[in-house]
Amino acid sequence: MSEPRLPVHGYPFSPCSHQLPDGNTLSYLDVGQGPAVVMLHGNPSWSFFYRNLAALLKERCRVIVPDHLGCGLSDKPQDYPYRLASHIANLEHLLGALQIDKLSLVVHDWGGAIGMGYAVRHHEQINSLVIFNTAAFRSERIPWRIRICRTPLLGALLIRGFNAFAGAAIHMAVAKRLPPAIARGYLLPYDSWQNRIATLRFVQDIPLSASDPSWPVLTEIEQGLGLFAETPMLICWGGRDFCFNDHFYNEWRARFPRAQCHYFADAGHYLLEDAFDRIGPLVDRFLAEQAPR
Repeated sequence: MSEPRLPVHGYPFSPCSHQLPDGNTLSYLDVGQGPAVVMLHGNPSWSFFYRNLAALLKERCRVIVPDHLGCGLSDKPQDYPYRLASHIANLEHLLGALQIDKLSLVVHDWGGAIGMGYAVRHHEQINSLVIFNTAAFRSERIPWRIRICRTPLLGALLIRGFNAFAGAAIHMAVAKRLPPAIARGYLLPYDSWQNRIATLRFVQDIPLSASDPSWPVLTEIEQGLGLFAETPMLICWGGRDFCFNDHFYNEWRARFPRAQCHYFADAGHYLLEDAFDRIGPLVDRFLAEQAPR
């Protein structure tokens, strides 16, 4: 199995490695000193998505950014279940090994379900929450272009054979054209049939109905969201997201009316690419205000 090679343009970090109980290895960033901030990416991105935010926050925080198993620079086992519960358990093992007992969470895309899954189980550890375009509650909404990728055989051919998910995201997940070097950074870990295994499995694991394996786990997470009614929360939302659209933004606002909300009408799903100059300072200020004293 080929592995991405560093350095990656715009990713000036030396990742750390953590061995999971099953022998697989997670890659993660651990930079800076101060209150812990854990950032969780989605599919089909990796810790590269948070590169600019990590560089900004490491001046005042300890920033931890894992690559989920199968993603980024982490191992990509071919026979792994790649279920929501597995990703939550991997995060628990990593943060337990790092002895993180208090943290702020920053979540995007699948990172919302994974991160809030961890948070519900360890709610006493959560200092604050930063929500980017994501969900951590049940919904049957799914764009047709993602639904078609769940089709047996066809989905594997599209995602693993033609890289139709990660390859399409560098165009469809942004409102502004990515510089070629940054686009290559997003695609670097997903350069072969074998290395796109998790990209497919994440799509297949989207819980849309009670018949889907991860539906009970997502239900448990949704039922635990009320634990964070008083937790400081910042919501930054890209308004040009074809997947996590305004329906999901309004759902977060309805569930957390006390959250600080900022809507970026000109930003897509990869909102940190389209609007980092405005979002970065908001997150930096919010986390500084909520830092344990």
